[in-house]
Amino acid sequence: MALNGFLDFFQKGKTFRPNKRFTAGTIRYSLHKQAQASLNSGINLRQVVRLPEGEKMNDWLAVHVVDFFNRINLIYGTVSEFCNETTCPTMSGGSKYEYLWVDGDIYKKPTALPAQKYIELLMEWIETQINNEAIFPVSTDVPFPKSFSSLSRKILTRLFRVFVHVYIHHFDRIVTIGAEAHVNACYKHFYYFVQEFELISAKELEPLQEMTSRICKDKEQ
Repeated sequence: MALNGFLDFFQKGKTFRPNKRFTAGTIRYSLHKQAQASLNSGINLRQVVRLPEGEKMNDWLAVHVVDFFNRINLIYGTVSEFCNETTCPTMSGGSKYEYLWVDGDIYKKPTALPAQKYIELLMEWIETQINNEAIFPVSTDVPFPKSFSSLSRKILTRLFRVFVHVYIHHFDRIVTIGAEAHVNACYKHFYYFVQEFELISAKELEPLQEMTSRICKDKEQ
């Protein structure tokens, strides 16, 4: 699946929130374009996620955190009207997994919330992080903070939970609108990336383990 096809498909309708964009002329804009070109070429996704020779890991990580945030926003936007306090009273992935929200600010202790509220707070929290230039610097003159890697792991782990909820509770809607192949391709790209750099624990990945083994079959090259 070409990235442009993904964006064209999901941007036909409403988006859950505005996309974060890279500034033209910056290193991360160039890396973003490079990553897009690789996706559009149709090469093995396991190869697409590898760190380009000569590039810095934090730049590559920043590009992908923002890209995945944008794309998962679009995916959730297609099911959000079907995700409410009645249909999804908890942020769960089936009966076995439930996610509690904590942000250290308003929610100082892990709190059970309806899925829609959880995801709304999550996207607002991520947006705040990626718009903070002290955390996601736009200039090479500004170094990434020492906490950048651990923060990125947290962001990606929480974004994975949106995949879990969409796949388990709303995939019928995804199929109905003909978006199954697009969502699967986005998930595969996300999965190969976090696996390549060991960014999400095996325990967190468990809810979609069976599906992952079925669709993520790109071979190492």
